[in-house]
Amino acid sequence: MRLMDAARTDGLPFMKMHGLGNDFVVLDGRGRTIDVTPALARAIADRHRGVGFDQLALIGDGQDAHLTFYNADGSTSAACGNATRCIARHLMAETGRARLTLTTDRGALQAVDTGDGQVSVNMGPPQLEWQDIPLAEAMDTLELPIDGQPTATGMGNPHCTFFVADADAVDLAEFGPAIEHHPLYPQRTNVQVASLIGEDHLRMRVWERGVGVTLASGSSSCATAVAAARRGLTGRQVLLTLDGGDLEIDWRDDGVWMTGATAHVFDGVFTTEWLEQVR
Repeated sequence: MRLMDAARTDGLPFMKMHGLGNDFVVLDGRGRTIDVTPALARAIADRHRGVGFDQLALIGDGQDAHLTFYNADGSTSAACGNATRCIARHLMAETGRARLTLTTDRGALQAVDTGDGQVSVNMGPPQLEWQDIPLAEAMDTLELPIDGQPTATGMGNPHCTFFVADADAVDLAEFGPAIEHHPLYPQRTNVQVASLIGEDHLRMRVWERGVGVTLASGSSSCATAVAAARRGLTGRQVLLTLDGGDLEIDWRDDGVWMTGATAHVFDGVFTTEWLEQVR
């Protein structure tokens, strides 16, 4: 169900969701206008004075719905895989449907209820050419001229994936910011470190652009699986073990499908007084 219309008169309703600990604040803007400014996004993201999130998602009117994503620093992102799965699950419960088409700045994404609380979303074909990711200049995206020879991939947002002997041994809080702002990535980048721990099984950790270290990331998981397959480390069906749990990635002809669990944690309302202070 949508949040009660009565609550809308006293403030701004929201939902808190997460996918494997990758957490989101979700605003339902269908049939109404919600002005999400960078200042408002940053205020909501504050885990002490707001609610806290890795991404903020705004549901708008679209084919089944249109999704817009904001990072914790107030910047926008064209893609957020785990938030897309969480919202798809919410809309499926609302409509009783098992299949949806959600539009994003990344394009139209297909979502399917796969049972047992699992949702699968087609995140679209990966972007493999340097200008589409984008990178600052023409180069082979399979092995970048950066120490560690990472792979660049676009999933509607840019990614830089390092394959290492032990992903858990990397000081990601120190390593991530330097790569996020690397001059080869004019729009900054998400950063992943991944290790092969079994056949078609990767251990992956992530530094998200505009956010920091997160427990999981859907688009990063897709990018890492694509990079591993391109480098011959795995096949195109991969299990990724993240800090927050497991995601299944399947790189098919029609796009990169991601499957995993979701959680709708609670609903709340931002008060009018607080909103007036932070806008």
